[in-house]
Amino acid sequence: MLKITKYERPDAATLQLEGSVTGPWVHEFQQAWHSVAASLGSRKLSVDLRGVTQMNSVARELLAEIYNRTGAEFIANTPLIKYFAEEAQHRIEHDHEEGK
Repeated sequence: MLKITKYERPDAATLQLEGSVTGPWVHEFQQAWHSVAASLGSRKLSVDLRGVTQMNSVARELLAEIYNRTGAEFIANTPLIKYFAEEAQHRIEHDHEEGK
């Protein structure tokens, strides 16, 4: 189960995820991301991952895509979720270093 809450302000948008980002819930996360991306403009994006309990590799790749496109801030509070957030940021940086 995954709960996604969108918060929109004139200067920023936040996607708050709570639960498991696996299986069919990854698609829900992707749809929410695309919905926010379509209207983001120059606003700053934050992805609040503090309520995430699980995240599969597809969801982690989506985090990397979000970071690549927006430079989003990932808010995390557990070692595992912090690792996933850092991994998404480093994956993109590593790909750029290798010319991908």
